[in-house]
Amino acid sequence: MGTPAEQFPVSVAGRVADQLRDLIRDGAYAPGARLVERAIARELGTSHIPVREALARLAEEGLVVRLPRRGARVAELSPRSLEEISSVRVVLEQFVCQRVLERWTPSAESELMRLARRMTAAAERESTKTVGELDVRFHETLWQLADHELLLEVAAGLRGRIERFLRAANAALAPEDLRQHAQSHVELVELLASGDHEAVAAAMRRHILLGAERVARAEGIGS
Repeated sequence: MGTPAEQFPVSVAGRVADQLRDLIRDGAYAPGARLVERAIARELGTSHIPVREALARLAEEGLVVRLPRRGARVAELSPRSLEEISSVRVVLEQFVCQRVLERWTPSAESELMRLARRMTAAAERESTKTVGELDVRFHETLWQLADHELLLEVAAGLRGRIERFLRAANAALAPEDLRQHAQSHVELVELLASGDHEAVAAAMRRHILLGAERVARAEGIGS
């Protein structure tokens, strides 16, 4: 008999991890909430072993914390974790933008601008959820356009935390700020099209740090 991980296809644990990631990201499991393996298994219609494997994966991503004799809980944002996520994002996304600039094509501009325009249309409808989903897709598209395999591996490891950051930042947007936030993506595409490396780097840094400030205010995170 093999180990638990060997007895279940990777796809089962992966599917459970994807479902849990979405539930955490969408707030079904709040920060600090206890994650009971057997209860989750019943809810998702599987056994507790792939749930255990999925929780281990999410712990590696930083979405879950596992404490001795206390089980697993949804990770809570702290001043330190928020600063670390935002500072890493600044470095990585600035690098991504430089790679995209070096590989800029009319099709890249069209793809990014289409997403940005859809964001502005969603903002006009005050659809925070749609703006948030498109925001995630916009940044994922940038990473794909950077054409860097190792970078994508790094992104996969940070996926849960980055998506949680983006969605928390967008959820904190007041309706009147949605349009400005969506427009900032249009402006970023225009800067990329201009080829101004310094302006793009500055705009991306400002974009990420403003998001971090919104999350801190919304979740009552002090310095």
